[in-house]
Amino acid sequence: MASRLEELIGVTFNDSRLLQSAFVHRSYMHERPERIPGLTSNERLEFLGDAVLNFLTASWLFTRFPTYSEGELTALRAALVKTSTLAGFARSLDLGSHVRISRGEDTPAARSRLPLLADLFEAVLGAIYLDQGLDAARAFVVPFLEGQIAAIQNGTVEVDYRTRLQELTQARYNQTPTYRTVSVAGPDHRREFTLEVLLGDQPLGIGTGPSKQAAAQQAARAALDRLAAAADSGSVT
Repeated sequence: MASRLEELIGVTFNDSRLLQSAFVHRSYMHERPERIPGLTSNERLEFLGDAVLNFLTASWLFTRFPTYSEGELTALRAALVKTSTLAGFARSLDLGSHVRISRGEDTPAARSRLPLLADLFEAVLGAIYLDQGLDAARAFVVPFLEGQIAAIQNGTVEVDYRTRLQELTQARYNQTPTYRTVSVAGPDHRREFTLEVLLGDQPLGIGTGPSKQAAAQQAARAALDRLAAAADSGSVT
């Protein structure tokens, strides 16, 4: 099995048990441990892979986009490491077909669950890191990051700045931002909306776009930049 998995991910392991463990779901470990002597479930590898992924993604973005603010880098990282994105990476390698899962859970739908696939991708990355180090883990993951960034820049995938702003303000200030329409201009077939985002009664940013949703995203992006600039002072403004 190890050789097939190595072909799948394009990495030859020194310790094949690490790679095999990355594909052991906890349900299989509980149900049939005698079938996998010497292996563990992939939960610990997923924990490690998550940390490695976040570091490599942050480091890569920092170098790749030298003029981006902290807010922009944070939003991009969130888009790159979110569950649905990681599941897509795993799906592109057909990892779900090879995970060992209990008979009670072994259905096509179970093998396609986004959390399972995302955890599987992180477990594989964790296994690569343990077996061959950070450079090998970077070589494995960067092509996925490059492809996703290209999709974001081409407009195929959008960065959700509104969600990122909400998460940040709730964590930092225990408040949820609100949006208000400042103006609507242009003819019916070419509207331009301007929205402002506020935290309480404090304006954080303004954005424009062809729809309220697009304008809100731009306002949230401006707010993230403003909060990043104010982070050192500990104030909102």
